[in-house]
Amino acid sequence: MAVTLNRRLMLAALTGASALALSMGTAYAADYRIAAVVQSLDTEFNVLWANAANAHPLVKDGSVELTILDGRMDPLNQSNQFDTAINEKYDAIIFVPVDINAGNDPVQRARDAGVPVIGSNTLISDTSLYTAYISSNDVAAGEILAKSVVDRMGGKGNVVIVEGMIGQSAQVQRLEGIQKALAAYPDVKVIETRTANWSRAESLTLVENWLTSHGGDIQGIIAENDEMAIGSLEAVKAYGLDPANVPVAGVDGVTDALLAVQRGEMMSTLQDADAQAQGAIDLALAAAEGEGYAPKAAVWDVNGGTLAWDNGKGTQYSVPWVPVTAENVEALLALREAK
Repeated sequence: MAVTLNRRLMLAALTGASALALSMGTAYAADYRIAAVVQSLDTEFNVLWANAANAHPLVKDGSVELTILDGRMDPLNQSNQFDTAINEKYDAIIFVPVDINAGNDPVQRARDAGVPVIGSNTLISDTSLYTAYISSNDVAAGEILAKSVVDRMGGKGNVVIVEGMIGQSAQVQRLEGIQKALAAYPDVKVIETRTANWSRAESLTLVENWLTSHGGDIQGIIAENDEMAIGSLEAVKAYGLDPANVPVAGVDGVTDALLAVQRGEMMSTLQDADAQAQGAIDLALAAAEGEGYAPKAAVWDVNGGTLAWDNGKGTQYSVPWVPVTAENVEALLALREAK
């Protein structure tokens, strides 16, 4: 069935599987129904992802009914949401998993039921279960993180690593990249590594404790996302240290991180939520509609973007990272404010 235009938007941003059938807006039938099972709607990047998904042209005009489900950082909750999406006969599921291994079983159940699953952002360990997936290379992100901090340190000194939630693909792969990069710097020593669960508040407390224990022996802080980098930066400043002397780096390009880069206080690499979310919707529609679907999001090469659509037949799509610099941060902030 071809996707048609000019239908009213129906959107449900729901928190539990039992509420999946509810929606907001006028009850016109959409041509396709997609469930997006996401990690959480409590962090800025995930909200940016959800907002980008809602802004997809076919979601905005009502041709596609998008139901966004908040997994609340709970793999069991996400598993239950999968079961409901399957039972409600959604045409496709987009999955941003909480846990790299726990996500395999629900994707397998969807596959067995004939429901295509598109991975986005974080991934499951058995990516062969996906119909396709679109993400950014988190090993590369870890390498960028570590190198940016160590280069500011002059290639020697002590660093601490603030990890994300243990068991998520981003945590696993970014740590792999960090360790890979640090292996090239024999004069750099890792003196502490611990999770702060992607949380700014947890990172603040963790780094405060490390500074109390190690003081000036910490010369750099590698945080696996921007929220934790910002918490680390707050701890550094509260301890009375100059951020110029204790480089901090994160990943995602959330607004506060962009502002901190603008002030010259930290480093960040932007993760393109628009490409990951809207690209996933196009891939879900290609899987549901079959041959001949033309992508509608502006992220693809056919629309002036940088990703190769490959007729929607690829299984793996890699969204490039965007290093945030003094030269481009103003433009990135302007884009953020315009959304």
